[in-house]
Amino acid sequence: MQDTKDFVQKLEKILDYFQLSASAFADKIGVQRSSLSHLLSGRNKPSLEFVIKITEAFPEVDLYWFLFNKGTFPKSNSTENHFVSEEISPKKNDEISKPEVIKPEKAIFQDQEDVEKIVIFYKNGTFKTYLPK
Repeated sequence: MQDTKDFVQKLEKILDYFQLSASAFADKIGVQRSSLSHLLSGRNKPSLEFVIKITEAFPEVDLYWFLFNKGTFPKSNSTENHFVSEEISPKKNDEISKPEVIKPEKAIFQDQEDVEKIVIFYKNGTFKTYLPK
């Protein structure tokens, strides 16, 4: 996270962008006006709860930009998703196949103590987890 000076500059940039006074901004995010005043003066450091209130009230504020200088302000579509998720949809029951059986001599591990768990994924989107005894 950045130092207090950088945080205050970003907070002022947000206030300017939305054309809000400090009082109106404090009311909008649901904090006491004095709390915001202490943050803007550099007297207090922000809490994570305070930062989250800002990003919830103003979706244009990118959390990663605000905390780590990554991304842009206002948030652009290209920085909106920081995590890529792959959607896996289950297939029809007639496409279910049994998992490949690996014979002990072909096993990747030699010692069971090194194995944390074994997960078998089926083509229909289900899975089974086996834990060593």
